[in-house]
Amino acid sequence: MTKSISLLVGVLAVLSLVACQSMERGTGQKASATLDSRSGSNAKGTVNFVWQGYDVLVTGNFSGLKPNAEQGFHVHEKGDCSAPDATSAGGHFNPDTASHGMPGSGSNHAGDMPNIKSDANGNAVYSAKLSGFSVSSGPTGILGRSVVVHRDPDDYKSQPAGNSGPRIACGLIK
Repeated sequence: MTKSISLLVGVLAVLSLVACQSMERGTGQKASATLDSRSGSNAKGTVNFVWQGYDVLVTGNFSGLKPNAEQGFHVHEKGDCSAPDATSAGGHFNPDTASHGMPGSGSNHAGDMPNIKSDANGNAVYSAKLSGFSVSSGPTGILGRSVVVHRDPDDYKSQPAGNSGPRIACGLIK
């Protein structure tokens, strides 16, 4: 009987820790990234992340994009933009090993974000409130990872990355 109670207490303790981790809250922690051109493009930009409660406000300004178009936009797992085509950034940030999908759908990578929409001059202003990651260095944290703009729009269904084409800009999140 004592072994059963000890086992039950242990299981409850683990469940409590998991519940606390999934309910992690931010109180204004900030991070940013400066994106430089990759894959022979002229795309560049700046992105800011502000942790607000259970969500992260992501804002950005971009230039050098294809005019009047959409581009895929993701947090990638590695903080390495050194490759000319940004493949050194690895795949999408996906700590829960979920399928790729529409942000907020319940079936998406933590790093999946809404597409960037450019104007007639190839510039874009971006704003999205997202959940599934934190502005920290923990297991769900984006600090030390990279943010990438792709040439094509994310279709939110093709696996593993939304068929969004080459990586045209990349920056380290710090």
